[in-house]
Amino acid sequence: MSAAQSVSVTHEERFLLDGTLRHSGNGATIDVVNPATGGVVGVVADATDGDMDAAIAAARRAFDTTTWATDLEFRQRCLRQLHEAISSEAEELRMELVTEVGAPLMTTYMAQLDWPLSDGLLWPAEAVGDLPWHRRIADSSLLGMINMRYVFKEPVGVVAGIIPWNFPFEILISKLGPILATGNTVVIKAASETPWNATRVGRLIAEKTEIPAGVVNIITTGDTTVAQQLVTDPRIDMISFTGSTRTGQLITEKSAPTFKKLLLELGGKSAGIILEDADLALALPSAMSACMHAGQGCALPTRLLVHRSKYDEAVATLEQVYAALPYGDPADPGVFCGPVITEKQRTNILDLIARGQSEGGRLVVGGKIPEDQPNGYFVQPTLFADVDNSATISQAEIFGPVLSVTPFDDDADAIRIANDSVYGLSGNVFTSSPERALNVARGVRTGSFMINGGMFYGSDSPYGGYKRSGVGRQGGIEGLETYLETKAVATTLPLDIP
Repeated sequence: MSAAQSVSVTHEERFLLDGTLRHSGNGATIDVVNPATGGVVGVVADATDGDMDAAIAAARRAFDTTTWATDLEFRQRCLRQLHEAISSEAEELRMELVTEVGAPLMTTYMAQLDWPLSDGLLWPAEAVGDLPWHRRIADSSLLGMINMRYVFKEPVGVVAGIIPWNFPFEILISKLGPILATGNTVVIKAASETPWNATRVGRLIAEKTEIPAGVVNIITTGDTTVAQQLVTDPRIDMISFTGSTRTGQLITEKSAPTFKKLLLELGGKSAGIILEDADLALALPSAMSACMHAGQGCALPTRLLVHRSKYDEAVATLEQVYAALPYGDPADPGVFCGPVITEKQRTNILDLIARGQSEGGRLVVGGKIPEDQPNGYFVQPTLFADVDNSATISQAEIFGPVLSVTPFDDDADAIRIANDSVYGLSGNVFTSSPERALNVARGVRTGSFMINGGMFYGSDSPYGGYKRSGVGRQGGIEGLETYLETKAVATTLPLDIP
C-alpha cells in the first residue's frame, strides 16, 4: 500500500458562496458515485436557482466594489496562500480523485494532481507581475493637437468557470490561476459527477486564504437549468468552459444575446504519426496513452497512423501490448486503465465499438466489459486495426480506451489523414529526421503537437485547439490575455501612471 492509500479522507459536502461554506438552499444533495464500484460513496450539496443567483451576485459585487481587480500584490499573495493550503492536503486530495473520478493512482502523480499543483497557481501569480498592464504608443496630431495615447489591460470582470469530470482538479486550477491573477472574480460550476475536489478547494479558500468574500464562488448542482444561469445571466462577462464540443456549441448559442467573451476548450480526436524512419521501440509505447485514465482525455492520441512499411509490425506489437495492459482498481499503483465515469458513458463506448466493427474495422484486442471486473464501469483496453479514417471510430470522440490504427503512404498522406477531422487539439509524430518532424508538426492543424515524445504541458504553455476543438487558449501569456480586456486612452493632459 502506498503512503497515499493509507490517508484518511474527509470530503467537503458544502459549496462556497460569498465567502461561506453552505448547504443547498432547500437541503438537497447529489450522490457521489465511485465509478470503480458503482456504489454511492457520499453526497454533495445540490444548489438551487437561488443559490446560483446569489453566487453570481456575490461575484459581481466583489468585482465592482472591492480592490481585488486593482491590487495586484494582494492577488499574488492570495494565490500563494491557496497553493500552500492545497499542498498541505495533497495526499487527501490524491485519494479523493481516485475515489470520485476513478483516476488511476499513477495519473495523480502526473496531470490529475501533481503537475497542475506544482505551477497552476504559482506561475500565473508570478507572470502577472511582468505583464505590460499599460503601454504608451506614438503621439498623434489629429484635430490639430498633441494626443498622448496609451493602451491599458484590464480584467474582463465576472467569469463563469465550468469544469468537466475527467481531469477536474487540473482544469479547476488551470482556470482559477489565470482568472484570479488577472483580477477577475469567478463562479465555478463543478462537475456533478466529481465535485469533492472543487468543494475541498472552496473550503481551503474560506479557511486558509485572505481571498475576499465573493471573489471565488464554487457551486455544485446536478440541475442543468441552474447551471445555465451562468450562460445567460448578463452579470457574467465571460465563460471559461472545458468539455464536449456539443456543449460548447450550446454555450455559444445561449450566450450570444449577452455577447459574453468565450474560452472554449473542447473535444479532440488527435492523431499519432509514425514515419518509416521512426524507432518503433520508442514510438509504440506512446500508443498506450489512448487507454490512460480509460481514454478519458480530450488530447489523447486515439488515432495511430503508421507508415505501410512498418504497419504490420506495429499492429502485431500493439496486440501484445494491449492484451497485457493493466486495468482495474484505480487505487492499485500498477493500474494504467481505470473505469469510465458512468454506466451511460460505458454504453456509449460499447455502441461505438460495435459500430467500428460493422464499418469494417478489425477488432484486434478487447471491445467488451471485462469478466474479471463485474462491478463498476470498466471497458477492456481496445485495439482496432485497418480502420479507414472516414469510419465513425476515427471521427468521433469516443472518450473510452479505444485506439484505431490506420496505414499511410508518405508524409503528405499522414498530414492529410491527421487533418481529416473536425477536431484540431493535439497530436504527435515519431521520426529520426528533425526536418520531417518540423514539417509534420507545422502541417497538422492542431493547437499543440509533440515530437518524439516531447511534452508541451505546463502552466506557461498555451493550450487549446483549432476547428471544433475550441476557441481561445488556456495557459501561458496567451491564456492570461484571454481574461483581459484592452482599452485605448488618448489625452491632452499629462498622466502620472504608476
